[in-house]
Amino acid sequence: MREIIKDKQVIQDDWTVLRLQETDTAENVAIPSGKVILPLQVWQAQRSAFSARNDVGVWLASDERPEALKDDIAAIPVIAVDFPKFADGRGYSIAYNLRARLGYKGELRAIGDVLRDQLFYMQRVGFNAFATRPDRNIRDALKGLTDFSEAYQASWDQKSPLFRRAARDHLAV
Repeated sequence: MREIIKDKQVIQDDWTVLRLQETDTAENVAIPSGKVILPLQVWQAQRSAFSARNDVGVWLASDERPEALKDDIAAIPVIAVDFPKFADGRGYSIAYNLRARLGYKGELRAIGDVLRDQLFYMQRVGFNAFATRPDRNIRDALKGLTDFSEAYQASWDQKSPLFRRAARDHLAV
Protein backbone atom coordinates (compact mmCIF):
# COMPACT_ATOMS: atom_id res chain seq x y z
CA MET A 1 0.00 0.00 0.00
CA ARG A 2 1.27 3.46 -0.88
CA GLU A 3 2.18 6.01 1.78
CA ILE A 4 1.22 9.68 1.80
CA ILE A 5 1.78 12.61 4.13
CA LYS A 6 -1.40 13.71 5.91
CA ASP A 7 -1.60 16.22 8.73
CA LYS A 8 2.22 16.19 9.02
CA GLN A 9 2.49 12.41 9.41
CA VAL A 10 3.32 9.58 7.04
CA ILE A 11 0.31 7.25 6.80
CA GLN A 12 -0.92 4.40 4.61
CA ASP A 13 -3.07 5.69 1.76
CA ASP A 14 -6.34 3.81 1.50
CA TRP A 15 -7.67 5.93 -1.41
CA THR A 16 -7.27 5.08 -5.09
CA VAL A 17 -6.93 7.86 -7.67
CA LEU A 18 -8.92 7.00 -10.80
CA ARG A 19 -7.32 8.19 -14.02
CA LEU A 20 -9.18 7.77 -17.30
CA GLN A 21 -7.67 5.58 -20.00
CA GLU A 22 -7.84 6.58 -23.68
CA THR A 23 -10.88 4.37 -24.27
CA ASP A 24 -12.77 5.66 -21.21
CA THR A 25 -15.30 8.45 -21.15
CA ALA A 26 -16.61 10.22 -18.09
CA GLU A 27 -20.03 8.68 -18.69
CA ASN A 28 -18.97 5.04 -19.17
CA VAL A 29 -15.97 4.48 -16.90
CA ALA A 30 -16.65 1.93 -14.17
CA ILE A 31 -16.26 3.31 -10.65
CA PRO A 32 -14.45 0.79 -8.44
CA SER A 33 -15.67 -0.06 -4.97
CA GLY A 34 -13.79 1.26 -1.97
CA LYS A 35 -12.34 4.71 -1.43
CA VAL A 36 -11.79 6.35 -4.81
CA ILE A 37 -10.86 9.85 -5.96
CA LEU A 38 -12.54 10.57 -9.31
CA PRO A 39 -11.68 13.10 -12.01
CA LEU A 40 -14.00 16.12 -11.93
CA GLN A 41 -15.62 15.19 -15.25
CA VAL A 42 -16.53 11.71 -13.92
CA TRP A 43 -17.97 13.25 -10.75
CA GLN A 44 -20.11 15.56 -12.85
CA ALA A 45 -21.24 12.87 -15.32
CA GLN A 46 -22.06 10.14 -12.79
CA ARG A 47 -22.86 12.02 -9.59
CA SER A 48 -26.26 10.38 -9.14
CA ALA A 49 -24.68 6.90 -9.19
CA PHE A 50 -22.59 7.53 -6.08
CA SER A 51 -24.28 10.45 -4.35
CA ALA A 52 -25.06 8.25 -1.33
CA ARG A 53 -21.46 7.04 -0.95
CA ASN A 54 -19.15 8.74 1.56
CA ASP A 55 -16.04 7.13 0.09
CA VAL A 56 -15.84 9.09 -3.14
CA GLY A 57 -13.55 12.08 -3.59
CA VAL A 58 -12.80 14.33 -6.55
CA TRP A 59 -9.58 15.46 -8.18
CA LEU A 60 -9.15 18.61 -10.19
CA ALA A 61 -6.76 19.08 -13.08
CA SER A 62 -4.69 22.26 -12.99
CA ASP A 63 -6.88 23.84 -15.68
CA GLU A 64 -10.20 23.14 -13.92
CA ARG A 65 -12.08 25.55 -11.66
CA PRO A 66 -12.84 24.67 -8.02
CA GLU A 67 -16.16 26.52 -8.30
CA ALA A 68 -17.44 23.50 -10.24
CA LEU A 69 -17.71 21.75 -6.85
CA LYS A 70 -19.35 24.57 -4.87
CA ASP A 71 -22.76 22.90 -4.58
CA ASP A 72 -21.30 19.56 -3.42
CA ILE A 73 -18.27 20.70 -1.44
CA ALA A 74 -19.60 19.82 2.01
CA ALA A 75 -20.25 16.22 0.95
CA ILE A 76 -16.82 15.49 -0.54
CA PRO A 77 -14.40 13.95 1.99
CA VAL A 78 -11.27 14.35 -0.19
CA ILE A 79 -10.46 16.84 -2.91
CA ALA A 80 -7.17 16.34 -4.71
CA VAL A 81 -5.43 18.80 -7.00
CA ASP A 82 -3.21 17.39 -9.73
CA PHE A 83 0.19 18.92 -10.42
CA PRO A 84 1.05 17.64 -13.91
CA LYS A 85 4.60 18.97 -13.62
CA PHE A 86 6.70 20.58 -10.92
CA ALA A 87 6.64 24.02 -12.55
CA ASP A 88 2.84 24.22 -12.89
CA GLY A 89 1.68 26.45 -10.04
CA ARG A 90 -2.02 26.71 -10.86
CA GLY A 91 -2.83 24.13 -8.19
CA TYR A 92 -1.78 26.59 -5.48
CA SER A 93 -4.56 28.97 -6.52
CA ILE A 94 -7.07 26.14 -6.72
CA ALA A 95 -6.22 25.04 -3.17
CA TYR A 96 -6.37 28.57 -1.78
CA ASN A 97 -9.75 29.16 -3.43
CA LEU A 98 -11.15 25.87 -2.11
CA ARG A 99 -10.22 26.83 1.45
CA ALA A 100 -10.65 30.61 1.52
CA ARG A 101 -13.48 31.25 -0.91
CA LEU A 102 -15.45 28.01 -0.93
CA GLY A 103 -14.88 27.08 2.72
CA TYR A 104 -13.74 23.51 2.11
CA LYS A 105 -12.93 21.80 5.43
CA GLY A 106 -12.05 18.24 4.34
CA GLU A 107 -8.81 16.64 3.22
CA LEU A 108 -7.10 18.66 0.50
CA ARG A 109 -4.48 16.54 -1.23
CA ALA A 110 -1.73 17.41 -3.71
CA ILE A 111 -1.16 14.66 -6.29
CA GLY A 112 1.04 14.31 -9.37
CA ASP A 113 4.53 15.76 -9.63
CA VAL A 114 4.74 16.68 -5.93
CA LEU A 115 8.23 17.17 -4.50
CA ARG A 116 9.69 18.09 -1.10
CA ASP A 117 10.56 21.61 -2.26
CA GLN A 118 6.87 22.41 -2.72
CA LEU A 119 5.38 21.07 0.52
CA PHE A 120 5.97 24.10 2.77
CA TYR A 121 4.28 26.38 0.24
CA MET A 122 1.50 23.90 -0.49
CA GLN A 123 0.53 23.72 3.17
CA ARG A 124 0.48 27.53 3.28
CA VAL A 125 -2.34 27.63 0.71
CA GLY A 126 -4.40 24.92 2.41
CA PHE A 127 -3.13 21.46 1.48
CA ASN A 128 -3.02 19.05 4.41
CA ALA A 129 -2.20 15.86 2.46
CA PHE A 130 0.51 15.12 -0.07
CA ALA A 131 0.99 12.16 -2.41
CA THR A 132 4.60 12.72 -3.37
CA ARG A 133 6.20 11.25 -6.45
CA PRO A 134 6.80 7.51 -5.97
CA ASP A 135 10.49 7.83 -6.91
CA ARG A 136 11.15 10.06 -3.87
CA ASN A 137 11.61 9.23 -0.18
CA ILE A 138 8.41 10.15 1.64
CA ARG A 139 10.15 10.60 5.00
CA ASP A 140 12.60 13.03 3.45
CA ALA A 141 9.69 14.87 1.83
CA LEU A 142 8.00 15.17 5.24
CA LYS A 143 10.88 17.39 6.35
CA GLY A 144 9.88 19.85 3.62
CA LEU A 145 6.92 20.95 5.75
CA THR A 146 9.35 22.52 8.23
CA ASP A 147 12.00 23.88 5.86
CA PHE A 148 11.28 27.43 7.04
CA SER A 149 10.54 28.67 10.54
CA GLU A 150 8.71 31.82 9.49
CA ALA A 151 6.64 33.03 6.57
CA TYR A 152 6.69 36.68 5.51
CA GLN A 153 3.47 36.90 3.57
CA ALA A 154 -0.13 36.25 4.55
CA SER A 155 -1.82 33.10 3.28
CA TRP A 156 -4.38 30.48 4.26
CA ASP A 157 -2.37 29.23 7.26
CA GLN A 158 -1.25 32.67 8.51
CA LYS A 159 -3.69 35.49 7.91
CA SER A 160 -1.31 38.33 8.84
CA PRO A 161 2.00 39.17 7.15
CA LEU A 162 5.15 39.18 9.27
CA PHE A 163 5.37 42.97 9.47
CA ARG A 164 2.00 42.98 11.29
CA ARG A 165 3.05 40.16 13.66
CA ALA A 166 6.54 41.35 14.57
CA ALA A 167 7.16 43.49 17.61
CA ARG A 168 8.10 47.06 16.74
CA ASP A 169 9.66 48.12 20.05
CA HIS A 170 12.61 49.72 18.32
CA LEU A 171 10.25 52.21 16.66
CA ALA A 172 8.87 53.60 19.93
CA VAL A 173 10.48 56.92 20.74
